[in-house]
Amino acid sequence: MTKVVLYCIMIPISMWVLECIKMDNAFKKGRIFQIKALYVMLSLIMSYLVTNFLYDFAMYSSSMF
Repeated sequence: MTKVVLYCIMIPISMWVLECIKMDNAFKKGRIFQIKALYVMLSLIMSYLVTNFLYDFAMYSSSMF
């Protein structure tokens, strides 16, 4: 349950972070759907990695004490 909450928090944060990157020049013109799909996939990947890191860090920290 904790991971689900972290995912729900991290997905919008990662999308917000990716908005600052202007990658339109790296793609062919008229490929708006592919660019948006890439943003969504990158935000899911980032949220997965950050959530797992935070969860594992919290579990490791709590087991040390």
